[in-house]
Amino acid sequence: MQMVERPWGITAYGAASVKAMPDLVRIRFKIVRVEQTPAGAFAETRGAVRAVRGALREHGVADGEVQSSRLDLRTATEYIDGAHRPVGYQCQAAFAVESRRLDDVEPLLVDVVAAGANELEGVDFDVSTKRELRADARRRAVAAARAKAELYAQEAGVRLGAVLHVEDVDSDSPNAHWYRGHSAASADALEADLAPGHIIVSAAAIVGYALARD
Repeated sequence: MQMVERPWGITAYGAASVKAMPDLVRIRFKIVRVEQTPAGAFAETRGAVRAVRGALREHGVADGEVQSSRLDLRTATEYIDGAHRPVGYQCQAAFAVESRRLDDVEPLLVDVVAAGANELEGVDFDVSTKRELRADARRRAVAAARAKAELYAQEAGVRLGAVLHVEDVDSDSPNAHWYRGHSAASADALEADLAPGHIIVSAAAIVGYALARD
């Protein structure tokens, strides 16, 4: 049997999610070439980099929307007869592209691969207004916590007093997992009801209230 050693009020957990259609995409890929000599690896990679940049420009992606790494060279090995053996030199260049042309993602990927990109690392959709969406989710989370606390107070025959404590709950923190199972308005439950293809932005908070003294 659990006992409250120092009763002081009501604590409630509130969570909320908001959704928005994505308005930008981030694409991460690499150009990787293995040749017998360092010079050959550099030459092949540079040629592919020029071709990929040309393909990006043809799709209206400005140079400022493209982040690329310096050419990286290392010894390439393969596992042969129970041991790693050198097979040449590997040169690679990594790219990160951000674009608002969501309808052009598939043709862009096709052309980037055709131009020489041979390792696709990820295609992530996002929203440019995530900060505003997060603020909205936090406001809703606090409102959800208050509604829950008011219900508890009403059923207990007391009134809520001043706010004594507000704690932001990271969705990956242990507190979030513990409280989530006790929250009818949890972020997970809300996300299950939202349409696929949207960006989901969630927030949660623990709010502690004093009890009003009449």
